[in-house]
Amino acid sequence: MTASSASEDSTGSWLHEDLHWLFARLKQGLATAESAVVREHGMSLWGYTVLMAIVEAPARTQLALAQAVSVDKSKLVAILDELEGAGLVARRPDPADRRARIIEVTPQGGRALKAARGDIEAIEDRLLAGLDAGEGAVVRKALRRLVGAPLLAIEDGRPAETGCPPAGP
Repeated sequence: MTASSASEDSTGSWLHEDLHWLFARLKQGLATAESAVVREHGMSLWGYTVLMAIVEAPARTQLALAQAVSVDKSKLVAILDELEGAGLVARRPDPADRRARIIEVTPQGGRALKAARGDIEAIEDRLLAGLDAGEGAVVRKALRRLVGAPLLAIEDGRPAETGCPPAGP
């Protein structure tokens, strides 16, 4: 039985209809493949994620960065230590608040991120290659929408459609 026929045969399975399991399995598979790739560029998968966020919003404080990537502040410190030790980022005092640190990507970090991003895109393209034309774009668009307001609403206990509080019992 091929992987394709196995997934088609699973239609109707509770497990294969459960979004949590589907996303967890997808995350697990991608993390396995992508962790190996980013290690070749001197970072962990979390380091790669943090590095992307720093490039997207330079001069971000550690607190703002932790919120942006949804990671605990104490874990972020360890990730930044790893990135700084590899020469991929530098931390400097924030001129507006001496207690805060601004994180900047070094030139070496920029090159490593660009190379890692190319390798990650190749893995993602391989994952989506079995989909019909346009389906990959639809998957990406749907996921981007779901991690926005709908996810925030259900995390807060509100219905995703309206953003209103849940109805009583």
